[in-house]
Amino acid sequence: MTVREGQEELEAQFEQWRRYVLRRRELQPSDVDELEDHLRGSVDELVAVGLSADEAFLVAVKRMGSLDELSREFAREHSERLWKQLVLTGEAGSPMADTRSRRDLWAMVICAAGAAASIKVPELFGLRLADDGAFYARNFTLFALPWLAAFLAWRRQARRPLIGTLVAMFALGAVAANAYPLADTSKSVVLTSIHLPIALWLVVGLAYVADDWRSSRRRMDFIRFTGEWFIYFVLIALGGGVLSLFLFHTFNAIGIIPQEFISQWLLPCGAVAGAVVAGWLVEAKQSVVENIAPVLTRLFTPLFTAALLAFLVAVVWTSHGINVEREALILFDLLLVVVLGLLLYSISAREPLAPPGLFDTLQLALVVSALAIDVLVLLAITGRITDEYGTTPNRAAALGENVILLANLAWSGWLLLRFIRRHREGPPHDGDVDDPPIGVTGLPHRLRAKHARPAQSCAGNTDGPPQVPSSA
Repeated sequence: MTVREGQEELEAQFEQWRRYVLRRRELQPSDVDELEDHLRGSVDELVAVGLSADEAFLVAVKRMGSLDELSREFAREHSERLWKQLVLTGEAGSPMADTRSRRDLWAMVICAAGAAASIKVPELFGLRLADDGAFYARNFTLFALPWLAAFLAWRRQARRPLIGTLVAMFALGAVAANAYPLADTSKSVVLTSIHLPIALWLVVGLAYVADDWRSSRRRMDFIRFTGEWFIYFVLIALGGGVLSLFLFHTFNAIGIIPQEFISQWLLPCGAVAGAVVAGWLVEAKQSVVENIAPVLTRLFTPLFTAALLAFLVAVVWTSHGINVEREALILFDLLLVVVLGLLLYSISAREPLAPPGLFDTLQLALVVSALAIDVLVLLAITGRITDEYGTTPNRAAALGENVILLANLAWSGWLLLRFIRRHREGPPHDGDVDDPPIGVTGLPHRLRAKHARPAQSCAGNTDGPPQVPSSA
């Protein structure tokens, strides 16, 4: 390899390292520039004493320590920045980033106002929230999620074909929800109210990933976005509930009853606008919630595991079957979705190079327990479908949902089991797994293996370059 080729390969490694470090939103580009200067200086020093460019890069990044430790160190040192990025002051970053943040803020305000206004449009046609609950129940997400998707598409600078696809999908959802007149007591109202939000959230996911929908990394980012969005939306809802209580009691104390304003204006408009605001917070907060969500995941995973195991023990002890009425089916499906969400979110927040531990085994127990409960529910549903009452829309939908959940849980459990067993049997050989991304560990496995022997010989040769400390 010529000197020029070696320099080009080294620059490519620097670029890969920089892209990986920039994924840590605690670190701003200026911070990464500082780290890169330090890294380049260390590489130059090691090259000067005789190491090759690849060996010097590997040793230098190891000397810098863990990326997580670096990002936490910067977050502690510049903790005020995380709040400045939310209130959009000029000190948070470059003028260009500040302009972008203000544009995002105004786009969010416009989309939130549009969502709040859209939920009042049906009243122009005589559909009131108090009298037409069935209409609003099946159309509620159509007033909020299109505006959230519009904000994300604007932020991603989506192309016209994608925008047209989003509009067509939301229009299809509106037609599917309203094409047939349904009575307030119809079971189809309940089914539509449950399943249409799920389908429309996938459309929001398309707006989130934009033109990069084939990327598995972007799809995993959307899963993280979903968890963070949910956390923020719940916090906004709790705050809105407290605000409503204060408004009601304070105005009631002076003889004004604001019940109609709260129920007809504040709560519905605030709910749909809050969906957009929560999405903006996830995009703007620079991963502040990533310090919260993994903690919640680690807190609730053992609790849900214990609860599911206790339920299975109770089923075996009492020999009672599972009630497959509509309310019970909804409860079990929500429980299984929560389990799958805990698993997906913990995987998305997991360090890819970390070895399996007790928490991974606990996750496997959670998945196996959920899988057993899903099998019991499927058996109960199948038994009810084959009885004298036959199939109903509720039972058919529940059967399909639980089959989908069963497939996802079974595949997730198999992957977890393989992951745990493979690492317990020993480290994977070259070619067993894909190379991890370039991080502070330096080079991929095969490149580290390629240079491991020369690095050791340099370190142990007293006539050559100085020995690299073991802490490097």
